[in-house]
Amino acid sequence: MDYPKSVPSVGLVNGRFVDENPVAGTPGSLIPAVWGNSVTEELLAVITAAGMTPSEGVNDQLLVALKTLLNLASPMSSRVTEVSTSKALMPEELGLVLINASATETTITLPAASSLSGVRDVVVRRTDNGVNRLVVQASGNDRIKFHTHLSPNGYPFLVLMGAGDWWHLRSDGASNWWPVGRFDATPLGRIVLETTTAFSAGGYGALNSREFLRSEWPWLWDHAVQSGMLRAEVDRAGGWSSGDGIKTFRAPEVRGEFIRVLDEQRGVDTARAAGTWQTGTHITGDNGAAPAVQGIANIATVGADPTSFTGLCYYVSATMTENLGSTYWGMTRPRNIAYPGRLKLI
Repeated sequence: MDYPKSVPSVGLVNGRFVDENPVAGTPGSLIPAVWGNSVTEELLAVITAAGMTPSEGVNDQLLVALKTLLNLASPMSSRVTEVSTSKALMPEELGLVLINASATETTITLPAASSLSGVRDVVVRRTDNGVNRLVVQASGNDRIKFHTHLSPNGYPFLVLMGAGDWWHLRSDGASNWWPVGRFDATPLGRIVLETTTAFSAGGYGALNSREFLRSEWPWLWDHAVQSGMLRAEVDRAGGWSSGDGIKTFRAPEVRGEFIRVLDEQRGVDTARAAGTWQTGTHITGDNGAAPAVQGIANIATVGADPTSFTGLCYYVSATMTENLGSTYWGMTRPRNIAYPGRLKLI
């Protein structure tokens, strides 16, 4: 059968694209570049971009090229990229990006979302458990749309904390990356107790009244500002503080303290602000300065003689009498267990 020279006929023989037009090339050969049509040129361009040299008789080349095309057509590439230093990711490096920041502080910059071909996904995962800061940065004016309840525009970067911490991000073609999955989605600022002194992956830090830079933790600063528990540094107690008022802020101080649920209009522990301390046990190591501890039994004043009150009351402790040198009506510290406290930082 004769074919016009300008219309090649292509078939698939033994897994190979072949030309059936004897005028255009050798029958059974791979699609020749002499065709000059856009489809051929695109295929050859993909093969070349994949680092291969087009040649006849190599069945795998077009197979790999087609896989590359499929990857480009899918939001998530099957590529795995390993990184151990700061760098800007190229579009073809998206997929699973494994980052080791054990040597130094590391910043990984995502490709510009608007420059990508269609919707693209990337999973960024930390592989080391070091203390170096690991930042995943959006390109230019792009934003990563996480914690939008605090800032509708999202933030220009996020941090990966601890080995195994990962975020799955998706571009929208409009200068944004949207989180579609992450290792731990526990709400920001939540306090948790651990049965290990190590730090779990997923964005946790010690609950130790740490001072933060507002520029390095903008979402956490926004959380503190909107928490209703932000105070001046000298009055911070168990709430957030405004730090130096310009560049820093401080997390709540909770170490060594019992936790009491906020009254919130019940009327048992009235006029109590969230995050405030309440002391007055008269036990060595406590300041004993507070005049009252409300809501414990029916006694309003620490040290009062319970026999003058009705209902449940304090008891006298022989041990306390011996320690204090005189008979004292008061309360003792309850039996307790100390667990490491952690704070969700991102």
